[in-house]
Amino acid sequence: MPLKERSTMFASVLSAAILGMEVHPINVEADVSDGLPSFTMVGFPSAQVKEAQDRVRTALKNNGIALPPKRITVNFAPADIKKEGAGFDLPLAAAVLAASGILKPEQLQKVMMAGEISLNGNIHAISGILPMIIRAREEKCRFCVVPAENLREARLIPDMKVIGVKDLNEMIQYLRKPESYHIEEAEILLAENKEKADFCEIKGQESLRRAVEIAVSGFHNLLMIGPPGAGKTMVAKRIPGIMPPLTLEEGLELTKIYSIAGLLPADDPLVRSRPFRSPHHTCSAQALAGGGRNPRPGEVTLAHRGVLFLDEMPEFSRRSLEILRQPLEDKVIRIARVYGTYEFPADFILCAAMNPCPCGHYPDMNRCRCTPAQVSQYQGRISQPLLDRLDLCADVTPVDFEGLSSRRIGESTDTIRERVTKVQELQRERYKNEGIQFNGELKGSQIEKFCQLDKEGKNLLQMAFEHMPFSARAYHRLLKVARTIADMDHCEAIKKHHIGEALSYRAFDKKYWN
Repeated sequence: MPLKERSTMFASVLSAAILGMEVHPINVEADVSDGLPSFTMVGFPSAQVKEAQDRVRTALKNNGIALPPKRITVNFAPADIKKEGAGFDLPLAAAVLAASGILKPEQLQKVMMAGEISLNGNIHAISGILPMIIRAREEKCRFCVVPAENLREARLIPDMKVIGVKDLNEMIQYLRKPESYHIEEAEILLAENKEKADFCEIKGQESLRRAVEIAVSGFHNLLMIGPPGAGKTMVAKRIPGIMPPLTLEEGLELTKIYSIAGLLPADDPLVRSRPFRSPHHTCSAQALAGGGRNPRPGEVTLAHRGVLFLDEMPEFSRRSLEILRQPLEDKVIRIARVYGTYEFPADFILCAAMNPCPCGHYPDMNRCRCTPAQVSQYQGRISQPLLDRLDLCADVTPVDFEGLSSRRIGESTDTIRERVTKVQELQRERYKNEGIQFNGELKGSQIEKFCQLDKEGKNLLQMAFEHMPFSARAYHRLLKVARTIADMDHCEAIKKHHIGEALSYRAFDKKYWN
């Protein structure tokens, strides 16, 4: 005799979990079968995800949809990935509706969904939509269903059909007839960022302006040392303006990072300008590096392709500063957790500013009131390994009365950016087969290949190495800075005066720390 058939229905829909910068496809499976009425969720859901059953059940009831009084089981596969966030509400609702017979299971095939549902059935925006859409394209999904508030962000990927829904009724309507959804095609334009702050507003500080231009041209790290009020912060805020505009590829890369961090504005979700991140000195090491229970990008990742500005650098905790050593070297930051190791991009220019002592006037002993022990302790907050990773160290002197009262206008941001763009294009062409873009990224064998010195330059460097003992890392960084200065002069070989200028930017840390 054939076994008696059980009254059961099964449905599955695709969603995604974001771990670090990686997007993992998650199958949300629902089964409705005979038995005592219950709602069970398995597959390593967090407490936040488990709450979805109450939100979904109540939202369906308030929209006139009654779930059958049967046993409902929901599984999130694969089960070894922990599911976090409210983004699983929408796929959970769709899978349960299909398993209950309100939708057809085949209507959910090759469909990716994500969104948060309120108790009245409205669907709200979530973070991380853009990387999910990119993954859906890789999975060759037919289309994606996202909250209407996330639609502008989702449509940054032009070759993936995306349906934006405001409530549960719209979701049901468009899952039944996806061809009935129409939206005007929008062209993606990456407009050039118009900086309000201009370099021509800065009085004097020619040597500092030169150091900044070198740093940006070769993507080098910069430390500014000088008394309070000398213009360090004013200069730092203008650095993104002299960097070349973002390419569309870089803009989408940054948008993906800011989407995961939940920092995209709803009206214009595409990141169009270079990031400038300036965390306060009370910023914790976790906020700087990123992390948390479900790791999210920190300040070093949010500054990717832009500038990370640390004002009053010695005031940061020692732990926070030492965290910077790995991303400054590797251009990525790795965060280890019990469930795995997460890698975030961190290719930025570090621009740091500091006073030479607690009062800020050292070594002017007529104004400085700090004891030698106080000066040594203050400067000792920055370790030598971290100093070695700073390519340029610029001495910032106060502008005198004549300089402040002068009506002479310096070079504009646009003029400096034109020169910087030409130098960077030269480097991209030189390193097109090396897997890097800028002089600041050169490694050991590449330095030997591309940083060729003439005889006089080599003699000067040897003399400096004997009298100003450098570490091997500092030596290589000095050569990379000299390579950038030579590129700014359109010289293929690094000459004596290029080495001399690069040495001048390494001498100031010896002046203060020794």
